[in-house]
Amino acid sequence: MKELGSYGRENGKWLCSLLGLGGILGADMLLNGISIQEVGYAVGLYLFLFLGIIVVDFWKFYRKYQIIKEVEHTIRISFDELPKPVSLLEEEYQNLLRILMEEKRKNQMEISQKNQELKEYYTMWVHQIKTPIFALRFLLQEKNKEADLAEELEELFQIEQYVEMVLQYMRLDSESTDFVIRKIDLDVVIRDVIHKYARLFIRKKIRLEYTKVQMQAVTDEKWISFVIGQILSNAIKYTPCGSIAIYMEQEGVLVVEDTGIGIRAEDLPRIFEKGYTGYNGHTDKCATGIGLYLCKRILEQLSHKILVESLEGKGTKVRIVFLE
Repeated sequence: MKELGSYGRENGKWLCSLLGLGGILGADMLLNGISIQEVGYAVGLYLFLFLGIIVVDFWKFYRKYQIIKEVEHTIRISFDELPKPVSLLEEEYQNLLRILMEEKRKNQMEISQKNQELKEYYTMWVHQIKTPIFALRFLLQEKNKEADLAEELEELFQIEQYVEMVLQYMRLDSESTDFVIRKIDLDVVIRDVIHKYARLFIRKKIRLEYTKVQMQAVTDEKWISFVIGQILSNAIKYTPCGSIAIYMEQEGVLVVEDTGIGIRAEDLPRIFEKGYTGYNGHTDKCATGIGLYLCKRILEQLSHKILVESLEGKGTKVRIVFLE
């Protein structure tokens, strides 16, 4: 029993001193000619009192220990539940804890304030940068034929996607999200996403095989649209040629499957880690390792799942599981 061992180590000196004192008194009585029976009676009474004191003192020690254990989960909030100090040293220890806690709270408040200011700045920047992006797209389309500006418009589209990713990241890490959970037509969302990426399909000559899923999903339309867009963007990015298929594998399981370069087996377990790009990411210098990380976090908050299977050189299959 660790409590008994701790008590013995903490109070061993005075316990041994009391036992030694009892032994000295017993020896002194014998040397003064007192009978062994009387000495034995006195020693027995002394030991009885000694054990009684130990039991009472250990019980106080044990109760204090239990109180401290019980308030471990509340100590981060308040010191009021701590047992009253019985010595000057205990009182100073508790004062030291209060000072450390106060310093910790001040540091946390400063960090929280700086993070909040940083979030507000980036959120404002994202919203402001959308205006010149929109204006640039409008000017390009007005002054020149769209067909002659395919590369410029594609790069502009990529900028828009990265800006959108930053905005979603900021929203996801905020104290409250703007989830609106309702029943939506999943085909409508998928068609909108396909339309957004149509230019990339045409430019890379990738064949799209889309089979209507015919499903009413209970989810957030904006966030699930972002997730499907990220998955489709990855499929297009890592499919040099071939096809991408979107279909319902079984009830509640949406699949985005490509015939691209695939993912290495050693990279597959880590693809949802923030900032992890793997071998393909090192090949693509623009990879951030944020897309799939955001997808997983968003889907977890929506009570959905994402599963990925892939073979290097064969392609990748991503499943979004809406129903358990």
